[in-house]
Amino acid sequence: MLKKLLLLPALLFCGATAWAQTAADPNKPLNIIVFGAHPDDCDLGAGGIASIYSSMGHKVKFVSLTNGDKGHQDIGGGELANRRYKEAQEAARRWGIQYDILDNHDGELFPTLENRLAVIRKIREWNADVVIAPRTNDYHPDHRNTGVVVQDAAYLVIVPNILSSVPPLTKNPVFLYFRDRFQRPNPFRPDIAIDITETLAKKVDGLDAHVSQFYEWLPWTNGDLANVPKDVVERKKWLLTSMERRSSVTPEIKASLEKWYGTEKAEKVKYVEVFEITEYGKQPNAEEVRRLFPMLPKN
Repeated sequence: MLKKLLLLPALLFCGATAWAQTAADPNKPLNIIVFGAHPDDCDLGAGGIASIYSSMGHKVKFVSLTNGDKGHQDIGGGELANRRYKEAQEAARRWGIQYDILDNHDGELFPTLENRLAVIRKIREWNADVVIAPRTNDYHPDHRNTGVVVQDAAYLVIVPNILSSVPPLTKNPVFLYFRDRFQRPNPFRPDIAIDITETLAKKVDGLDAHVSQFYEWLPWTNGDLANVPKDVVERKKWLLTSMERRSSVTPEIKASLEKWYGTEKAEKVKYVEVFEITEYGKQPNAEEVRRLFPMLPKN
């Protein structure tokens, strides 16, 4: 115990030094961690920026809080969980990122202390600069509870006596929400809009790895399975069309694009990924947002 107490100040100093170096050196790689409920959720919300960050030399980790063992019309259990794990790893390979999957059952995720500590551990071990997760108003309970778990972890990642086996962060990351369509109790606010027009095909390349989801399960739930092309090339084109609709620019998003890109460049943006800055964690100013999203143009 005494050895641990003596080591703690040194660990805290090292963490503080690392943060100071990151803040002072804009060329130091950023650490981005994204949480989803299922193995494909992170991909839908942040696959575009993950690809961009990776291509720029930054580090990205996706984390699914469940193993996805219920999300299919024909198979389930360990067989499906194993298939979805392999699909997630293939998507990660295509984007040059890391992908972790926790062993919680699909459809049974709760904001327990165990899950909160697991999320705190992931954020600390990744030394995250940015944390992204779903909002807590959503159609799926796993999505809602993922949002709750990450919110509950947001402040605690800097508290030394919480999960004391893992050194706390010496700075609070910026916490963001994915884009969604839900209006109650409050609609999504597009604080940060990122142009993925030139990256959408690369995003779809990663989504294409999730065969069980984008070509089987999700079309089945939407009554659209018969329209999925059988040919692997044609179905990827079909998926691209779907993602074009999902990534479109609304008037509210257009205003955000103009803020970050200027009016002239905003006019040329066709497809976006958009994020809301949460009230939890660090509250970044415009300069800090541009540092954390280095794909944005510099003023």
